[in-house]
Amino acid sequence: MAEEEYMYTISLKGAKNIPAVARTNWAIRHIREFVARHVPDTETIWIDPELNEKLWSGAREKIPSKIRVKVIHFEDNLVEVSLPKGKDEETEE
Repeated sequence: MAEEEYMYTISLKGAKNIPAVARTNWAIRHIREFVARHVPDTETIWIDPELNEKLWSGAREKIPSKIRVKVIHFEDNLVEVSLPKGKDEETEE
């Protein structure tokens, strides 16, 4: 059912310029904008709860400087953003 699958490393270093209490909210919004810019014909972008928990694990002030995500673009223009499974799951900070 999956039409296309992509792997991206998204830089979140721009969060350093955001007030500490808003960094995770900014990161979620930045990930959505990044995916919308790089995946054509997107109507709905769904972020996996595991990815959301990974970003919120350091509270809202301490987010990773970059994160690797797997993007699946389905035929009905639904896009799912999640953490990759397996050995590529590590994120460099």
